[in-house]
Amino acid sequence: MHHGPLIAIIVAGLGLAFVFGAIAQKLRISPLVGYLLAGVAAGPFTPGFVGDQNLANELAEIGVILLMFGVGLHFSLKELLSVKAIAVPGAIVQIAVATLLGLGLALLLGWNWTAGLLFGIALSTASTVVLLRALQERRLVQTEKGKIAVGWLIVEDLAMVLALVAIPAVASAINGGQPGASSPLAAQFDLGLWGVLGITVAKVAAFIAFMLIVGRRVIPWALHWVAHTGSRELFRLAVLAVALGVAFLSATLFGVSFALGAFFAGMILSESPLSQRAAEETLPLRDAFAVLFFVSVGMLFDPGILVRAPWALIGTLAIILIGKSVAAWLIVRAFGRSNAVALTISASLAQIGEFSFILAGLGASLGILPAQGRDLILAGAILSILFNPVMFALAERLKPTEGATAKPKPESAPAAETASAPATAEATPEPPAEPEHDITPTNLSNHIVVVGYGRVGSLLGAGLLAQGAKLLVIEDNPDAVETAKRDGAELLVGNAADPEVLAAAAVGRATRLFVAIPGSFEAGQVCQQARAENTSLPIVARAHSDAEVEHLTKCGATLTIMGEAEIARAMLSLCGSLKAAAEPPPAETDPAQEPPAEPARNEPTAIARQPTQKTQSPPPADTPTAA
Repeated sequence: MHHGPLIAIIVAGLGLAFVFGAIAQKLRISPLVGYLLAGVAAGPFTPGFVGDQNLANELAEIGVILLMFGVGLHFSLKELLSVKAIAVPGAIVQIAVATLLGLGLALLLGWNWTAGLLFGIALSTASTVVLLRALQERRLVQTEKGKIAVGWLIVEDLAMVLALVAIPAVASAINGGQPGASSPLAAQFDLGLWGVLGITVAKVAAFIAFMLIVGRRVIPWALHWVAHTGSRELFRLAVLAVALGVAFLSATLFGVSFALGAFFAGMILSESPLSQRAAEETLPLRDAFAVLFFVSVGMLFDPGILVRAPWALIGTLAIILIGKSVAAWLIVRAFGRSNAVALTISASLAQIGEFSFILAGLGASLGILPAQGRDLILAGAILSILFNPVMFALAERLKPTEGATAKPKPESAPAAETASAPATAEATPEPPAEPEHDITPTNLSNHIVVVGYGRVGSLLGAGLLAQGAKLLVIEDNPDAVETAKRDGAELLVGNAADPEVLAAAAVGRATRLFVAIPGSFEAGQVCQQARAENTSLPIVARAHSDAEVEHLTKCGATLTIMGEAEIARAMLSLCGSLKAAAEPPPAETDPAQEPPAEPARNEPTAIARQPTQKTQSPPPADTPTAA
């Protein structure tokens, strides 16, 4: 059997993406740049292997569906509402400014208005992946500036979803009855642009109503039923079937895009308690197809645009890096936020990414956007992602100017003024300064650190708090974070495998470390770094297999508890009491023969009544469970 083009493009795409992504990671650049360059290497504009572009586009479509499904899963109306006063108007104004700048550049290049508007919209939206990763690396997600940036991004995402709905309708009206037209009914009756938009809005409204009435009930019910079967494989398949199936049916029955269908499927599922598990189960496949999506986008990029249209590329970069940043800074400052907040948001939005690629591909396929426009968007994305760390560094350097312009305290003051100063200070207390990062080192000592506050960690933490222990929890899952806050534990929000987070937990001063996360790879990193920080620290970890026990022990765990083994021990310890309840009571003369010292053993009463079962009870190795 010989391989076909499908296998070739998957193998080459993933292989090249790994190589270029690893190089990008080594250079401390976003791996997205590596994935795009892998596509350039596999594309028709560079020598060597050339992948099948049609197959790459099909695989990219799956990547778009899974990406949009993930966006819907993580869509947080609560986060948006918490910063709606600035995020909603700010994002709308910034999108409008960037769109007008893009339109102006397009008109200078001789394009029509439609191409210019699409070009400007594609330049107006930032990459979700790049923005969130940049905020996480700088510990800014839980700060005010981080929440505003995330809320701003949500508004941009919603605007792009609406653009994905409107663009085919506009293309249909422009193309008339040509194959690119998405509404044969509108073409047949010559309804024009507004008629096409009306039909499109009606279809979208029907789809939304269907999802809210039917999907909101059927999808969570189906996933709960599958979850209760206990089959992880079946649950994973169910989630993928929902994402792909809803996207396909939305396009087939309602004529809306795959992206919109997948977004609503994720948004409906995000209301379910199973949303976190759904996100975790689909993450590997979503990441793989997202990589293939970025590779397919890179295959479309013609590097010759760097030579053929350098000034157009400089103009595109100026809109992304300067135009958007200045607009965002002015908007944030107009809302009364500090210079530091404005600079952080400006730097985080100074790039474009996945939505821009989707819009560029859709516009080119519908004949709205010229090939040069697609190339400029791709080149602008690659270069803006490369320059994004530079923008953050520039923002950091400009921040001290805020302190320099602050009101200086007078070194000396008249006596009357000095006397009235305390009263004034009490009347108008200065608000506490917002921390620059969302990780503040703990002041605890002789404390216990618990990594992970899920099913195991929350039970452990609640027990330790009930005993009056000084407890510090490290967690990055929002639901678990809220649970830890309710329980009253001191909290560090972050990944414990990050040395900076572990250092902030002061493991060098801790008395014990419990690693309660299920992933042995990440748990091993935590154990290894904690052991290097504190060579005498007792470290207790959890595992699911003998191989994981061995791995965690090598990484520095003092004691590793295997959940399955402890369940078996507990079942064996109850075996005696179950047999005692099933067997007839012994003769009345038997208790007199029983040694008097046996009932004094510190064992459960049900087991103590059956001295003959003591050999079946486990040895005192149950003590790890108590730990």
